[in-house]
Amino acid sequence: MLKVLITGSNGQVGSLLVQQLSEKAEVLAVDRDKLDITDEQSVMDMVETFQPDVIINAAAHTAVDKAENEVELSYLINRDGPRYLAQAAEKIGAAILHISTDYVFAGDKVGAYSETDPTDPQGVYGASKLAGEQAVIAACPRHIILRTAWVFGETGNNFVKTMIRLGRDRDQLGIVGDQFGGPTYAGDIAATLIAIAERFHSGQDVAWGIYHYSGLPSVSWFEFACFIFEQAQSQGVLDKSPALKSITTSDYPTPAKRPANSRLIMDKIHTAFGIPASDWKSALNDIRPYGK
Repeated sequence: MLKVLITGSNGQVGSLLVQQLSEKAEVLAVDRDKLDITDEQSVMDMVETFQPDVIINAAAHTAVDKAENEVELSYLINRDGPRYLAQAAEKIGAAILHISTDYVFAGDKVGAYSETDPTDPQGVYGASKLAGEQAVIAACPRHIILRTAWVFGETGNNFVKTMIRLGRDRDQLGIVGDQFGGPTYAGDIAATLIAIAERFHSGQDVAWGIYHYSGLPSVSWFEFACFIFEQAQSQGVLDKSPALKSITTSDYPTPAKRPANSRLIMDKIHTAFGIPASDWKSALNDIRPYGK
């Protein structure tokens, strides 16, 4: 049976990885309370004891604005932790699947980003995640770096939950309309990582490297919010939707710069593994869990 070590198991993707793998693999699911991935010896001890076939790293410091002031912590979690996990994977002959982000790019390209486009992170979060990618690649040849964007799931904080919460309290909302990307359901990310892990475990060839994975169709945050409120009202989660106004990035300043363009090209992952884009609209066919 496939043996998988999942880090960040209480997060948006990690919790769904545990759920989806529970009956098809031997899983050791750990969050920060059970494993500090920034502790090199602790990582090595756990990996050598459990002997996983695959390590899936879903742990990260994802507080984009806080990262601007928490530089050391960001690099510890987003660079050093992945390095230790990859080194441990290499030592026992395992593979490592690591989640990364669109923030490794500047976000100013006209078209969608491919895996070969130059990286140019604009803040500490993106820079630390890029450093994590590089650390994983250097430490273990059996790696998949999965860059994704605009993640939402039933667990943790995300845009869908925030919109429903604000929609209950406010009659009007201003939503950024000049940033574009593909919303990505955490459950689809989990399913993608599991498919790759199973392919490796079955002995099939795996084209290791960097892959992009996000949702289609691409939309602005404003368009995403419009769809969320349509679903929430039609499904009875909200009695009525707030009036929405499209605003610009400059109207809503944040400590960390957000990419104007987070669109990702997914031809590579479809060709290599037959994996389609995340169908984020279908993932919100039942929006009730997000309104709790």
